[in-house]
Amino acid sequence: MQLGTGLFTCQQRPDDDRSTSEIYDEMLELGDVIDDAGLDSAWVSEHHFLEDDYLSGVTPALGALAAVTDDIELGPCIALAPLYDSVRLAEDIATVDQISGGRTTLGLAIGSNVAEFDAFGIPEDERVERLVDTVDVLRGAWSEGPLEYDPDFHDVGPDVNVTPKPAHDVPLMLGGAARPAVRRAARTGDAWCAPSSLSVGGVRKRVEDIRNVREDEDIDGDFQVYVLQHGFVGDSREDAWEQMRDGYFFIQRRYQEIFSGEPVEELAEERKQELKNQAIFGTPEQVVEELEEYREALGDDIHFIFRTYHPGIGTERMAECIRRLGDEVRPQLV
Repeated sequence: MQLGTGLFTCQQRPDDDRSTSEIYDEMLELGDVIDDAGLDSAWVSEHHFLEDDYLSGVTPALGALAAVTDDIELGPCIALAPLYDSVRLAEDIATVDQISGGRTTLGLAIGSNVAEFDAFGIPEDERVERLVDTVDVLRGAWSEGPLEYDPDFHDVGPDVNVTPKPAHDVPLMLGGAARPAVRRAARTGDAWCAPSSLSVGGVRKRVEDIRNVREDEDIDGDFQVYVLQHGFVGDSREDAWEQMRDGYFFIQRRYQEIFSGEPVEELAEERKQELKNQAIFGTPEQVVEELEEYREALGDDIHFIFRTYHPGIGTERMAECIRRLGDEVRPQLV
């Protein structure tokens, strides 16, 4: 089992008086800690036009993280594919991959926030087609020679040679929990990421579907399963929860607002309990015990993204959690 962390959202809580630049400095400081801790990956997240300054510039953030790290895998979890000029995305990710020395994975999904699509002038009913077209453009752009593909949503000819090429074959990780999204990942991606809303059983069911699709359709090549879940490491279960709680609930309240389009002053108590039950937190031993449930259900070859970045809870608090993941959790999972 591999173990990574993130997701850097760089949100600013109302009680946080730091500047946006200082919050970005925090991301880079924690990226360096992740690298030094011997973890496997660090991830950023993407949304747009939000009052809390949720990270919107995926490729600049990844380039900055690439420059301050040496070993870890880097990527977005998840970039909103329909919102991008696919040729420019191919160029930007190739540049990040060169800066990082071949450590980039590109996570993509169709998106679900209507306000973002409206602001970008992208028809929401084209989301799936735009994602599929983006994947085809990326494959062609990163291959040797010209594109050799005529994009549906970009006015560029198949004879265009997109440069630079990446430093390595950048894996394409597709997200989504619905059956069509999971099967699309199985057919067209190199990896799938299970969202944090899924239970262990829910992830297992979808992984079985992926394996069946790839076997039935004779799809060759490696395929990586990523699992995303919020959590924290502390001196006790109560201590870990106390440290992560406010930042975790802030993120979840903001997500509820994003996807409902309505203001949310406070999460309902039932929702708070549901989120607490869903998260993985406690001592290193307690965290390992819960992560082992995923190993038993899915096998050894999974990459767990342990989401420890919770806005506004303190840089050193998150750094210490990351160090403990590297020193006390990861050795028990290898």
